Amino acid sequence: MGLDVSDLTEEQRDIVLAVRAFVDKDVIPHASRLEHADEFPTSMVETMKGMGLFGTTIPEEYGGLGLGLDTYALICAEISRGWVTLSGILNGSFIAGYMIRMHGTQEQRDRFLPKLATAEIRSSFSMTEPHAGSDVQAIRTTAVRDGDDFVINGQKMWVTNGWRSAICMLLVKTDPTAVPAHTGMTGFIIEKEPETNPPGLTIPMPAMKKLGYKGVESTELIFDDFRAPASWVLGGEEGIGLGFKYFMSGIEVGRVNVAARGVGIAQAALEEALKYANEREAFGKKIGNHQAIQLMIAQMATRTEAARLLTAQAARKKATGERSDLEAGMAKYFATEAAQANATDCMRIFGGYGYSLEFNVERLYRDAPLLMIGEGSNEIQQLIIARRLLEQQREGKA
Repeated sequence: MGLDVSDLTEEQRDIVLAVRAFVDKDVIPHASRLEHADEFPTSMVETMKGMGLFGTTIPEEYGGLGLGLDTYALICAEISRGWVTLSGILNGSFIAGYMIRMHGTQEQRDRFLPKLATAEIRSSFSMTEPHAGSDVQAIRTTAVRDGDDFVINGQKMWVTNGWRSAICMLLVKTDPTAVPAHTGMTGFIIEKEPETNPPGLTIPMPAMKKLGYKGVESTELIFDDFRAPASWVLGGEEGIGLGFKYFMSGIEVGRVNVAARGVGIAQAALEEALKYANEREAFGKKIGNHQAIQLMIAQMATRTEAARLLTAQAARKKATGERSDLEAGMAKYFATEAAQANATDCMRIFGGYGYSLEFNVERLYRDAPLLMIGEGSNEIQQLIIARRLLEQQREGKA
């Protein structure tokens, strides 16, 4: 079935339909088996590489497709309709590519963007620590200058792609005494060999066990006198102290990705519910003919469409270079709540079968909650929305 493509450009429609064909043929029939085994989807990732999806937003001059965030969001929604894990695998490289393109030195762009575009290397993104999630300024990982190097110490958590990535976008404090704290934070592009523990860096494996979002590792990063050349600072010497700004810009586009994932799960739940309602019989007729089921389906469809439109609006605005924290916050908040609500309603429509590992419903039900937490919790999104609206009113723009 898939999401509506009637309002897309011809190019976008062709891309979405190609991704949909891949999802229907190669992802949906196999996702639950891989997810239950917590197995990395190697063949699916190879197909995505061949389709050029890792380089969707990277400029053509660096070997990417040079498409906008709006097209990338469409791709992520369609992929997440099949399995949200695949969008998570894409997202680390997407955010890294965006941050390096926007804030990196020319040498960093030349070095990393072509490899990210072809997925010769993949990236992870690391801010969160055991004691610091939403409160990013409370991180404790430090980088102390020592000649031409920085010596990094500290612990990070919930690093998607942490083991298999070749680079990691890492946020640390280079001046722990800075006031306000964010002015003492710096971003690094950490280089490492995938699936290894380089000197001074331990990545405990097996990775952290999770309720859902399986098939891709979520790891810790433990730095113990890890030496990083000064050339690894995102933006070079001029980037020292600007890490918080750079990482927040990455999070803003990442929120559009997470919103798109919410749209995908909401759509998948709706499709599962519609199919089952037209097949299952109770009290002498298809359950889709019962008003109670129809009410849930109507709510699921409305949530999905509203989430799609909010996400498209946020992506289009960001693609034009405009400030879009309000729109991205709204999209992320609404779309991920829609995913959770649709997954729950889908399980209720399936009844006992929804609780069975035989159907996809239980996987959607377990995958949805993470989206309400990742890339800034939905409570934080509501604060961003309200503060931005209040700011606009004061500026006479509301």
